[in-house]
Amino acid sequence: MNRITSKTFRFLGELARNNDRDWFNANKERYIEEVREPLCAFIEAFAPKLATIDPQLVADSRPNGGSLLRVYRDTRFTKDKRPYHSNAGISFRHIRGKGVVAPEIYLHIEPGAVYASAGMWNPPAESLKRIRDAIVDQPERWKRLRGGLDEYDDALKRTPRGYDPEHPLAEDLKNRNFTQSTDFTQKEAGAPGFSNQLARSCRRAAPLMEFLAYAVDAGSLRSSGSRRDG
Repeated sequence: MNRITSKTFRFLGELARNNDRDWFNANKERYIEEVREPLCAFIEAFAPKLATIDPQLVADSRPNGGSLLRVYRDTRFTKDKRPYHSNAGISFRHIRGKGVVAPEIYLHIEPGAVYASAGMWNPPAESLKRIRDAIVDQPERWKRLRGGLDEYDDALKRTPRGYDPEHPLAEDLKNRNFTQSTDFTQKEAGAPGFSNQLARSCRRAAPLMEFLAYAVDAGSLRSSGSRRDG
């Protein structure tokens, strides 16, 4: 079955309540059957739709190393030692691979919390500067995109160094994250037509994705004109 099911949500809910290795090892076959396999099938089925929206993004259905993120948490540098993610994450990344700094689409699946987020979250300093330069360089294009952006509470208090504090887009230049998200209900995520809903969300975010791809020099296979407003 190439869709998310009630069993997927039920397993993730149980994992949140029993986040330890003994429980997971005893239920690993359930994880494979109820979470990993249907989500990999969903990714494979979604790939043709994604290709028509943004051909520089990849829907990789491999169970390991593909678009489905690992259930195992990296606990080396955190006080939170829970060994597993109690949500499922799907990341549609740039065609050049994981090492490329580029916008991506992330689908979060968790009981009571399903959303798709497109763009760049917490980009490295050099990429963040490129995005800010692109905003200054293409103000009219940026104004057409900014209305749908997510709001975060970690924006800078002051305009970043090197930019005019009186610039009409100074508030946007203070941002650290540039994403556009869509929330879904659990019922919507489990419905047969969810891939179409996700595709519509991705299409709405496509102009932002293109802007960010050009800003960080990730390139795009879509035609979107020059880097400066005409």
